[in-house]
Amino acid sequence: MATGSKLTGSFIKFIERQPLFFVATAAPDGRVNVSPKGLDSLRVLSPNRIVWLSLSGSGNETAAHLREANRMTLMFCAFEGDALILRTYGTAKTLHPRDAGWDDLAGLFPDMAGSRQIFDLDIELVQTSCGTGVPVMTFHGQRGPEELLPFYEDMGVDGVERYWARKNAVSIDGRDTGTVVQGSDRV
Repeated sequence: MATGSKLTGSFIKFIERQPLFFVATAAPDGRVNVSPKGLDSLRVLSPNRIVWLSLSGSGNETAAHLREANRMTLMFCAFEGDALILRTYGTAKTLHPRDAGWDDLAGLFPDMAGSRQIFDLDIELVQTSCGTGVPVMTFHGQRGPEELLPFYEDMGVDGVERYWARKNAVSIDGRDTGTVVQGSDRV
């Protein structure tokens, strides 16, 4: 197991090759959340900074947790090739489409319907472990372009915002996610 305070060049290349990563967050109390993420939704901006684009889904735990505790862990696993697990630990902040700076960071990603947040992780610790317990699997492709993105494209911007109000305004523990602005005429 190796540890350090920043990503090395080889770690950055490893991250950039992964079609899947996992995010973990937790509020001071309540449930811990771990979510798989895919698509072209992650960028390493420096050895100590990763940003990732969060698309709409049935929940929004990460946003709710970060409002109370800004801790975040990202995990990357090698499912092909040499075994490796890489984790980045740090503090993160949430950026919504209504926030200053959104356009600059959103411009790093393809335009994807349902984009609701960008999470900006300041890395404090990088840890690797062997990963020999992770199965070898073959990647066949992303589901999002055929299933997820058309679902939100068909809704249009107003429909997506109404969806956020119904499905993404509070966490499973009843915490406000900050995604929906109360009193907004957009929802």
